[in-house]
Amino acid sequence: MSLPYVLVLYYSRYGATAKMATLIARGIEQQTGIEAKIRTVPAVSPDTKAREPEIPDSGAVYCSEDDLRNCVGLILGSPTRFGNMAAALKYFLDGSGGIWSSGGLIDKPAAAFTSTSTLHGGQESTLLTMLVPLLHHGMIYCGIPFSEAGLNSTTTGGTPYGASHVAGAANNNPISDEESSLCLALGNRVATLALKLK
Repeated sequence: MSLPYVLVLYYSRYGATAKMATLIARGIEQQTGIEAKIRTVPAVSPDTKAREPEIPDSGAVYCSEDDLRNCVGLILGSPTRFGNMAAALKYFLDGSGGIWSSGGLIDKPAAAFTSTSTLHGGQESTLLTMLVPLLHHGMIYCGIPFSEAGLNSTTTGGTPYGASHVAGAANNNPISDEESSLCLALGNRVATLALKLK
């Protein structure tokens, strides 16, 4: 029999958000009796003829509607685009109306994470806008409490609204110790809540 899973669903352009997804999945799997399922979404293009391959060349596989419907918790990740989530993730969520109409995500815990080029590049507004569709799905949003020491000591990313990372203008900043610990903490918290609510 397969274990219940928390879905870590992300879009990553340059790899920082994908690295965060892996850390968050490790945090989920610190809990016994639950696993992480990492999935991504295809890019969108202004060229209406552009198509992504059915299976990505590398990294996580694309998320299916069943992956989303059957999760016991959801953690969304996206780089920041003008203080909002990337279009690719928004496009995927816009197509989840069937799950919404059936109430498939009601009362499941959810969280979000993001990566920005600069410290004040819209991390918190991105996390807050990612929260909106989750509330419409009836999910229970959870952030990171200040009992996590990293929130009080970070000089890079990390917010009470969710995990975050400052990648730098050239996207070459490594994930800091505080950012890493907050990714782990977020995954662990959602897994803990999912098991209690299941």
